Amino acid sequence: MRDLSTYRPAAPAPVTLKGRFVTLEPYEREKHLVALWEALGGAQAINELIRYFPNDHYDTPEAFGAWLDNVRDNSGFVTLVARENATAKVVGMASYMRPDPKNGVIEVGSVAHGAAMKRSPMSTELHYLMAKHVFEGLDYRRYEWKCHNENEPSKVTAKRYGFTFEGVFRQHLISRGENRDTAWFSMIDSEWPLIGKAFEAWLAPENFDADGQQKRKLEDLRAEIAKDVSV
Repeated sequence: MRDLSTYRPAAPAPVTLKGRFVTLEPYEREKHLVALWEALGGAQAINELIRYFPNDHYDTPEAFGAWLDNVRDNSGFVTLVARENATAKVVGMASYMRPDPKNGVIEVGSVAHGAAMKRSPMSTELHYLMAKHVFEGLDYRRYEWKCHNENEPSKVTAKRYGFTFEGVFRQHLISRGENRDTAWFSMIDSEWPLIGKAFEAWLAPENFDADGQQKRKLEDLRAEIAKDVSV
C-alpha cells in the first residue's frame, strides 16, 4: 500500500495541454468568450447543449461569461478552452472542478463540445489530455465524472473513457427547478497506466483510415491491453 504520510499534491492551476488534434488553453474572458459562445451554438443552441448543467438559461455571451467568472473566482474551477489544431478555432470547453488537493481528488465537468468536436478525435483527446495531467502532472489519486442520471450519452461516454460507475446519489441537487439524481463515476491512479495506454493506442495515426475513421474502438483496445497485462 502506498505511504501517504507525506503526500502533498498541489492545487490545480491554469495549464496549456497540447495534443495532436486539439490544444487546451486556460479560459480568458477577453480572448475566448465570444468565440466559445459561438462554438457552442450561441443563444440558439447553447442552452440545449448544456441542458443537464445545474445552471441558468443564457441569452447572451455576457451572462455565460459571468457564470464562468463566478465558478473560477468562487468555486476554484479551472476552465480549459479547446482549440482545434488544424484550424485554430475554438471548439469547446471542459473544467477541472471541486479540487481537493489534500486528498488528491478532482472532478472533470462543465464539459461542452461544440458541433465541430462531436464524433471527432478531438473529444477523446481532450479527455486523454486532462486525465493525463491529473495523474501524471498533479499526481492526484482520484478523478471523478458526475452527470445528471438522465443524461445517458454522458454515462456512455464516461464508461467509454474508462471511468467506473460507482452509483447514483439520489436527490443530490435541485437543477433548473427540478430534482436531479447524480450518477458518479471515477478512475484512480492505479488504473491510469492501462487507461492511458489505451487512449494513446486509439489516438495513434495508425488507428485511423484514410477518411479519418477509427479502426479499433477505445473499449476494445483497453480490454486487449488488460488481457495482455494479466497473462
